[in-house]
Amino acid sequence: MSSQPRPDGTARLMLFFAVVYAVEGIGQAKSGIVWQPLTYFLKETRGWSPVEISASLAVLDVPWVIKPLYGLVSDFLPLAGYRRRSYLLLAAIAASAAFAWVGMLTAPAAIVPALVITAIAMAVASTVCGGLLVENGQRLSASDAFVNQQWLWFNIATVITSLLGGLLIEEFSSQNALRAAAWIAAAAPLAVIVALPLVHESRATIDRAGFIQGVAALLTALRSRDLWLIAAFLFCYYFSPGFGTPLYFELTDTLKFSQGFIGFLSAVTALGWIAGGLLYRWLLWRVPRRSLLNLSLVFGVVSTLAYLGLSGHVSAIVIYFFSGMAAMVANVATLSLAAAVCPPRAEGFTFAALMSVINFATPLSDTIGAVLYEHVFANRLGPLIVVSAAFTTFVLVLVPFVGRSGRH
Repeated sequence: MSSQPRPDGTARLMLFFAVVYAVEGIGQAKSGIVWQPLTYFLKETRGWSPVEISASLAVLDVPWVIKPLYGLVSDFLPLAGYRRRSYLLLAAIAASAAFAWVGMLTAPAAIVPALVITAIAMAVASTVCGGLLVENGQRLSASDAFVNQQWLWFNIATVITSLLGGLLIEEFSSQNALRAAAWIAAAAPLAVIVALPLVHESRATIDRAGFIQGVAALLTALRSRDLWLIAAFLFCYYFSPGFGTPLYFELTDTLKFSQGFIGFLSAVTALGWIAGGLLYRWLLWRVPRRSLLNLSLVFGVVSTLAYLGLSGHVSAIVIYFFSGMAAMVANVATLSLAAAVCPPRAEGFTFAALMSVINFATPLSDTIGAVLYEHVFANRLGPLIVVSAAFTTFVLVLVPFVGRSGRH
């Protein structure tokens, strides 16, 4: 279906990345099948405000912020003879067990810590998978294709889980909807275990020469001016004040959308991501990296301002779809840029470090956006949307300072 040429030897990896990221699409606590039932449970059953929800659940982002730690461990300490496969197996088992535990709990004081364990497991799996992406992407000159494949299937899974999450809320009580979602999430990681044979990884041992080479690669990464510039750029790119949680309150309380339709909108966003992925496969893979960054920022500004026209069901569908397309283009542009600067033997740490910048900026953005919405803009979404778009526009001036490695 794609017009993009594929290097030899990528077919098994493409399938592996599809499986792992489909599982992540189901199991991420802040975007997968549990997210809408969890938000609805905290809002309706516990009466939490946007700031309370954003601030309390920000702890679920901490495991994603410390991803470099997992990358450092997998780069330097092979487990049972492997740097990637063994850690991925343990992460899948831990995620499944923790989600099953969530399915048996009733109080937020217990649910949130259990979800932290799922976040740790998913973050470890994502880090290990990122290491495999960089290693094989650089070897096969296919990093862009692998990034696109991962997020394409992440969002195919998100389409399904978004629809299902809204349906669970419509059919069950808020507590039982959350339980059902948790049990579905518990089953998903088993697919990763089944997919592990698709990855061919050479056995590794802890040896003096290998350790010295790894330390040298790590120091090279830390001294890289390009890497620090890209880290700063990624932070600014993802740090426009977010309005995800305020938007949920707007959809529920102001526009009076049903929970089923809100779940459908999440699916529409994921369909937009899929459309963006297909657009990249068929057309945008030819675009030079810096030009792709500029294009993604323009898309981001337009899609953000489009929320000012949110007034009903039809406008919501159009806006959410276009927003998803813009987000996918942004993801491919930024993650392929990050993959290009990772040195050999420190791939897991370096890629995870750059992803942690994004994982730190994103929840901080959402929390600041919620505070602005409640305490500065008096629960008005419009001014927050304008501020967010303005910040994204500012990032355009930073593009000439990054993206100097690889395609221009």
